[in-house]
Amino acid sequence: MTLDQEQADQVALLQDIMVARAVGESHPQGYRYEDLRRRLLQDPAVEPLLPAFVRASRNLAQFWPFIRDKFPAYKQRREFIWDEFRPVLDRLEGQSKEPTDDRVTGVLEKLDEAHVRRIWERAIDRREADPEGAITAARTLLESVCKHILDDAKVTYAEKDDLPKLYGLVAREIHLAPGQHDEPIFKQILGGCHAVVEGLGSMRNKLGDAHGKGKKAVRPAARHAALAVNLAGAMAMFLVETWASWREARQPTRCGQKG
Repeated sequence: MTLDQEQADQVALLQDIMVARAVGESHPQGYRYEDLRRRLLQDPAVEPLLPAFVRASRNLAQFWPFIRDKFPAYKQRREFIWDEFRPVLDRLEGQSKEPTDDRVTGVLEKLDEAHVRRIWERAIDRREADPEGAITAARTLLESVCKHILDDAKVTYAEKDDLPKLYGLVAREIHLAPGQHDEPIFKQILGGCHAVVEGLGSMRNKLGDAHGKGKKAVRPAARHAALAVNLAGAMAMFLVETWASWREARQPTRCGQKG
């Protein structure tokens, strides 16, 4: 059994226990609720996706008045709990993955930087359950990739430099700035890449969770988070692969050496 499958089984059992309690029944493994809850809350890959009422209910006695007062009918209670658990179960069962998720993960492994991969995993894990956090992680991913490339290239930057500034430095270093090309199609595409990066920075400032918000703040939906994360993943992959190709091309040839 894979780790994801084991986690999915634990989450499904927790869901079944809570559904049973919500309809006035006693689940045969109800005694495991507190242990399951503790284990899942300690798992950084699972905890952000768990329903808020799981975090709030230390035991089934605390869960009962919440669900009793929220819905009068058993059918409503069951459907509510199933809907709330769907994001974490979809994620653990692989149903919430986008086609490029694994491709981006594989490319980011070339950086040999564990924290960059963790940021990417955090971004894709939060796309549905925590759109604001996913948007913030998307921008952080690109900032980290840009800084890694600049460090590798020995290009100086200021810690206060924002994402567009960092991307501009990287683009000039690896020949991705629109002004470095004559072909109109390349200028257009690379200009679009710069616009995507600027847009991600603005989206994070407007919709992410990095700043406090007032009563009238716009709340992002899962589709907004998916857009931000997928764009950031595609750009991060493009930058890492371009940097690897650029660096290899600049390596001096070893003429005259014996194989």
